[in-house]
Amino acid sequence: MHLSAVTIVSLFAATLSMISYVPQAWSIIRTRNTDGISLKMYLITVAGFCTWLLYGILQRQWAIIVQNIICLVLSAFILMMKMLPQEQKEAVAETLAPVVGATDDERSPET
Repeated sequence: MHLSAVTIVSLFAATLSMISYVPQAWSIIRTRNTDGISLKMYLITVAGFCTWLLYGILQRQWAIIVQNIICLVLSAFILMMKMLPQEQKEAVAETLAPVVGATDDERSPET
């Protein structure tokens, strides 16, 4: 199987788009802090991924569907964490990645 330059570039771009949300999600889990995150931006982003997912489904394009499911899950997680009260944010983060022996500098919860 021979991949064209266009296919390689598109796969690389899709991969970068998908993993671009991981550092932000991990930072939220680690710090339990969403102060610097724009609620409006993530509302629009999640709506955009929902729309792209619908487009992919209508076109029956699995590459678009899979990429947008991954991006939707990651961005929806960030949005959910932004919207949760601090106590619930702490519970979710603790479930996903318990911080053992974290200092106050490493975890600066919102007030």
